[in-house]
Amino acid sequence: MTFTIARIAHCAVLISASVAWGTCHADWAQSTDPLATRPLPTNFEVQAQNPPAFSWSRHWTNPASYVLEVTGPTTATVTTLTVSKNWYLPSKAMAVGTYSWRVRPSLTQEWSTPRSFVLNSSSAVFEVPESSVLRAAILSRPRPRALPSGIPVRSAWPAGMVTERGGALTRLMGDVQRVTLSEPPVTDAMWPLVTSKVVTADVNAQWASIRTHVNIVRRQLEAAALVYRLTGDPVYLKEALLRGDQLAALSPSGPTGYAQFDIMTLPIAASLLKAADFLAGSLDSTRRAAWMKSVAQRGADVYADLSSRNGWLDQTPFDEHGGSNFGYLAMVATLALGDVPAAVDWFDFSFRNYVNYIYHWSGPEGGYANGTAYGQYAIDAALQIWQPMSTASGLNIFDKPWAKGFLQFFMHFTPPGTPSHMFGDANEEVPDLRYMKALASRMKSPQAAWYYRNIAGDEDPLTQLQVAYPLPVLSVASVAPPPNSGLYPSIGWAAIHSDIADRGRTSLYFKSSPYGSFNHSHGDQNGFTLNRGGRKLLIGTGWYDWYNSPMWTDWYRATKSKNAVTFDGGQGQRTEGYSDPMVRNGKVVGFSSSSTVDFVEGDATAAFAGALTQARRQIWYLRSQDAFVVYDKLASATARTFEWNLHAPVPMVVDAVTGEAKIVNVDQSVCVTPIPNSTDQKYKALVGPAPKPGTTEYHGAYVKNAALKSAEFIMLLDVGCKHPVVSLTSMGGTRVLKVGAQSVTLQP
Repeated sequence: MTFTIARIAHCAVLISASVAWGTCHADWAQSTDPLATRPLPTNFEVQAQNPPAFSWSRHWTNPASYVLEVTGPTTATVTTLTVSKNWYLPSKAMAVGTYSWRVRPSLTQEWSTPRSFVLNSSSAVFEVPESSVLRAAILSRPRPRALPSGIPVRSAWPAGMVTERGGALTRLMGDVQRVTLSEPPVTDAMWPLVTSKVVTADVNAQWASIRTHVNIVRRQLEAAALVYRLTGDPVYLKEALLRGDQLAALSPSGPTGYAQFDIMTLPIAASLLKAADFLAGSLDSTRRAAWMKSVAQRGADVYADLSSRNGWLDQTPFDEHGGSNFGYLAMVATLALGDVPAAVDWFDFSFRNYVNYIYHWSGPEGGYANGTAYGQYAIDAALQIWQPMSTASGLNIFDKPWAKGFLQFFMHFTPPGTPSHMFGDANEEVPDLRYMKALASRMKSPQAAWYYRNIAGDEDPLTQLQVAYPLPVLSVASVAPPPNSGLYPSIGWAAIHSDIADRGRTSLYFKSSPYGSFNHSHGDQNGFTLNRGGRKLLIGTGWYDWYNSPMWTDWYRATKSKNAVTFDGGQGQRTEGYSDPMVRNGKVVGFSSSSTVDFVEGDATAAFAGALTQARRQIWYLRSQDAFVVYDKLASATARTFEWNLHAPVPMVVDAVTGEAKIVNVDQSVCVTPIPNSTDQKYKALVGPAPKPGTTEYHGAYVKNAALKSAEFIMLLDVGCKHPVVSLTSMGGTRVLKVGAQSVTLQP
């Protein structure tokens, strides 16, 4: 069988092109700043969510308001409204059909270029009521607002609830008892260093100490308060009051305050509020006032920053700490309504905006550009933030279409049995799939049920005991895995599995991202990794010692440490700078999947910042052969010596005649073979920095023998080293590569 690739038309279908750069619409609504908000929706894309969110870059005059005009689903239907922000989220679903929209500053006629989108039956309805409606719903709920009203005290649990939750309560009680005996009080005196934005080894050490001890005490406070709520045992009330007083005594202007450690101040406020909510009438008025004073000060500090410059995250959303604080502010505001007067302003500023904001590390289809390790951390935050917000407001954030796509993203890139995270910082770590299981437990779908049932272990009992009974996922009768392959175009990631439901699966992960190497991402556009049967075969190398460390800068995030192309002795994609990595990016320009052949193509030319004029990689997965063909096309205005890098966790044995590199990891193997076995390149063993203690890494590259202005690599990844018969024939400018019984056509 011969397979001819399908390409994705730039600016017509590919979401990543529109989400990332919007080069098709060069008007004021598309800023030249790569970190500015993109105009969305666009490019006639079918929207995952109904109603969709509208966004655009601010006009250079920074007007007080904008006029948004939406036409559709017929040309006779025109809706015009004035908004004060550079985004708008309708509170009601829209009729299916094709729409266009444009926007202008309210005092001028400078309309943006019209953009179009589609709503159809696949666009899931997710309505976010207006702030006043949400506030009224929250204030009407009796305390505890953050707990489902159907969860009774332990003595009244029905038998089914005892079966589902009894073990979690027992574990949580044990956790509280252990920490009561082992964790000393937290005080400001523990951290004498006055920190700033200049990160040194001492600053890192103090921040690590704060994270460790404050998070232990935060969890202890919430856990003790929740156990007291469920059991009535005064021992847990005593511990909750003690730990709450300790957190409330920490100065909001001290080492845990916003100025010195920006991402710790609101988690402290959140824990005080959750505990006060759980304890309700058991918290005396004097102590409540002290706790709320701390909450008010910490919340005011964050609100003052995030609301400055008319809400700076609205224009520059790609700020990880800002986004984290935004979510915590929305949750803090939700639980503080009625107790902290300023919470009304915090709420109206943050709640709807945060629910809309969540997907800025991907497009509306889900995903997480910073990598699955940081995505896992995002799940941890979501369980702490979304759960109380959803319960208190009645708006289930876990039902947001992006959230469901976020879960499927983890199914594809951290399936059960996966040996490591994927791409970005901390990718070498083993995933803690209990977080993914917890996310799946909040959703009702056959795919969520499949993922949930195939992950061992239990989530943190503290979060599990705050979910409505029974767990939503347990109400799903049918179970089904996601498709074997998946593309997340807005982040430029693709996963290809032989059989995702089989733990012995072959899995190739590919990345060519519009986010480039920004933030926690790496210079690995057009890079890939390969696993088989839970064993790593081809890997990214290095390890996350600390952000901006010498090893992180010189090796870990560099192209030469990945299964990717470099030139002239390891020179690769440009990763330095703050905003520039967003422009030095990649994009997926072709993807298809079938029962016989999967295909993905990436263009990483921009990532090389002008050093190359072409850097494209095509990968075919020949399912019946369990083999991949990797085809790279490279060009430069200056002659370069090109290198095809590969890295493994075990030694690579190279055949001197064929150039085949054989990698055997215990019971799994892959043979990497250049096609044809020409003499224009040779394999070269390389040396990298010392790997993470307890691990091994081996490095090599196929290097062209001479500097060239254009070059190609055709490589076969023969999983299992079966050595199928391979032939490459050419006729009329078309080349056909046959591997065993399957063929692919190499485009010129």
